[in-house]
Amino acid sequence: MTSRRTLVRALGLTLGLLALPAAAQPDALRIVAPWEIGGLDPARTGYLFQRMQVAETLVTTDRDNKLVPLLARGWHVSDDQLTWTFDLRPDVTFQDGTKLSGEIVAASLTRARTAPGILSNAPVTAIEAADGAVRITTATPFSALPAFLAHHSTLILAPSSHGPDGAVRSVVGTGPFRITSLTPPRGFDAERFDGWWGGKIATARVRYLAAGRGETRTLSADTGEADLVFNLPPTAFQRLSRSPRVTLITASIPRTYILKVNAGGPFFGDIRVRQAVSAAIDREGIAAGLLRTPEAVATQLFPPSLAGWHAPALPPLAHDPEAAKRLLAEAGWQPGADGVRTKDGRPFRVTLRTFPDRPEQPVIATAIQAQLKEVGIVVEVSIGNSGDIPLGHNDGTLDLGLAARNFSLVPDPIGTLIQDYDPKGGDWGAMNWTGAGAAELAATISQLGSTFEPQAAQALRQRVAAILQAELPVMPLAWFTHSVAASKRLSGVTLDPYELSYRLSDITFTK
Repeated sequence: MTSRRTLVRALGLTLGLLALPAAAQPDALRIVAPWEIGGLDPARTGYLFQRMQVAETLVTTDRDNKLVPLLARGWHVSDDQLTWTFDLRPDVTFQDGTKLSGEIVAASLTRARTAPGILSNAPVTAIEAADGAVRITTATPFSALPAFLAHHSTLILAPSSHGPDGAVRSVVGTGPFRITSLTPPRGFDAERFDGWWGGKIATARVRYLAAGRGETRTLSADTGEADLVFNLPPTAFQRLSRSPRVTLITASIPRTYILKVNAGGPFFGDIRVRQAVSAAIDREGIAAGLLRTPEAVATQLFPPSLAGWHAPALPPLAHDPEAAKRLLAEAGWQPGADGVRTKDGRPFRVTLRTFPDRPEQPVIATAIQAQLKEVGIVVEVSIGNSGDIPLGHNDGTLDLGLAARNFSLVPDPIGTLIQDYDPKGGDWGAMNWTGAGAAELAATISQLGSTFEPQAAQALRQRVAAILQAELPVMPLAWFTHSVAASKRLSGVTLDPYELSYRLSDITFTK
């Protein structure tokens, strides 16, 4: 058996970025999560700089998950619902001493709008500076605009962040932590920015490290090499629950494990086949046996944590292998002598792509492989990287893709839905899905985006949920439980279900 000393030595090699000088270690709040720094532009990995409170957006969410001002101090929309004015907080300075202004905000948002990112999906026609404010005009009424301005791609950076060519060369924001050293893709160090508009905070230094392997993150928590460890694998819970060093914190968040299907290919174009695949999947077994969270069974796409989107009246998706076999036969897929179903001489053999950034995903993929085999579908599991699913979507080679889809990076699911259910499909959503259901969904999402009346909006959300439940262009598998291991030397640790912030400014710790 590997000794604890050997494991710690291995951890030191793996987490080399955390190997601070002994005298400095107690002063730094050390955070470990799976996500590497893939670039400095906010559209790429701005979520890290947002979560670590280096840079900020105009809007965020509060502890009740309501939209509230951040760099904005408030906003209002014109009577025709086409012009939004976001008043800016006075006396905000960037970490290089530059004053926040409407001109800087307008330039930053214009970059976000013209680059690939969430704001390019909004019907924005103009962004301009006003006196102590920024004014945004839309071609049509768009009620979700404030939520879009909480997305990481709309982070407001100082002009000094950009090189002569306009590319982001450094991350200079307005948050309570200022980057002191950056080592892409592994991590960065930051120190307290005493000029932060929100006041002085307790923590003087923070350090972020990307560790892709779940075992490595678990070990970093268990040995005390890290103070906050995010995205723990399910296997870590029993081990860390016995650790004298950490406290485990969990929360349900608006994310769902999904099975994306090529709804226009030779296998999944028939809705009966999609319904059969859904019925063949044992969601209860996946939630209880693999994720060790029985309550995570996804009976529909939107989890209960998404109030207004979750539809309690929908008939739940259920495990029914006999119904799956019947539906496949009705669709023309008959079992052969070897048990594999065929249609027009074509065997039902497909490839399921997934990736190990979330260590539970390959395990779920293997379970699905076994469950579909029981109804005559042969699945080859391909474990690659997170880019393989969008690549397969765009080149047409994807059969099935397993991922966890976040409905809250824009703290209104319509931001995700616009990307995923565009008539041309989306990298993480529908693929080659056509017909009356697809057309109705697109029209419903469009109508919802322009609806300001709460009751009408609620009815449209419920209709979105019903269409997706009936058509299954993607299949929900399990709802997501977010987990973090926090060192017992910390106090004030809470989880943001929308994952906009790690709330480091609220934390105090003993050295």
